[in-house]
Amino acid sequence: MEHRILMNSTSNCRVNRKESATSKTPLVVAMAYDGLCLFEFGIAVELFGLERPEMGENWYRFVIASVEPSPLRATSGVEVSVQGGVEFIDAADIVVVPGWRSATALVPEAMCAALCRARARGSRIVSFCSGVFVLAAAGLLTGRAATTHWRYISDLARRYPEIDVQNNVLYVDDGDILTAAGSAAGIDLALHMIRCDFGAEAAAVVARRLVVPAHREGDQVQIIARPVAPENGRSIARLLDEIRADLRRSYTIAGLAKRFHMCERNFLRRFKQVTGLSPAQWITRERIQTAQDMLRNSDYAIDDIAMLCGFGNAALMRHHFRLQLDATPRAFRVPQDRDPVPSLEPPDGTRHSAN
Repeated sequence: MEHRILMNSTSNCRVNRKESATSKTPLVVAMAYDGLCLFEFGIAVELFGLERPEMGENWYRFVIASVEPSPLRATSGVEVSVQGGVEFIDAADIVVVPGWRSATALVPEAMCAALCRARARGSRIVSFCSGVFVLAAAGLLTGRAATTHWRYISDLARRYPEIDVQNNVLYVDDGDILTAAGSAAGIDLALHMIRCDFGAEAAAVVARRLVVPAHREGDQVQIIARPVAPENGRSIARLLDEIRADLRRSYTIAGLAKRFHMCERNFLRRFKQVTGLSPAQWITRERIQTAQDMLRNSDYAIDDIAMLCGFGNAALMRHHFRLQLDATPRAFRVPQDRDPVPSLEPPDGTRHSAN
């Protein structure tokens, strides 16, 4: 069974609208129902439903639809006004199923049928959190890869053994079926879709408005183990703080393991247990995120940011940005209405070492 978990760049997106664009803008239909989870529903509205003039005329169209009669009550008794029903789902290019009201709640046959018709027409079907149970009930996940919130992983795997359940990822892009893990992972999946449809710079613009990272790798673990107990006055958690505070330094596995009086193999196992990543992956991710923050919030030159974040030079920073974000650092630069930050160039014209 072919599937791909985590697409790091536009070129790896299983559905790339930029390569198969039609004359009409994509219609996104968010489904509503009794017991609607407002946070996940809000993600769909925020990411796909807001007008964004800066994106041009081809941005998503957005409507809300339901196959259940009104009035609909969401969590906490909030009433939801629905714009339409099956007629919208039958015209959708993308259908979003937010968190379902309960992992064990029956899914109406009309909802399953509407999703199956949409899938047969070539629509992308997307679920956030427990919304995956709606897709499973409709039979859309048979032989496919999918994920959900860590609380529901075991239940999903037990009830639907025909699904290739991924238990340690933020989202799964399996082409025309996309599923996100718990809650905020829906933001990561939606940004991934925007990146696939409109490019990395568009995703960066939306992420900037949301004040969230423009890209989190989909194969990050949903939850991580609690930090290991201190050893000789140190812990992995403390080490992470120390590295964040000094990203300019060069770090080696041997050097880090020595600080913990461990062999390299045991240190690597402990580090991945806590972070879900290797030290190199974690440090690179921190450097990229710090660089993004500096690009957005300072006037430092790109060369200087590369030095401060430990890349050593702008060329290497651009390489990692393209590899992880499919974008250049300039895509994250925001004009600042402030006095320029003085150059990091010392008076003698020499630069500090990156390590």
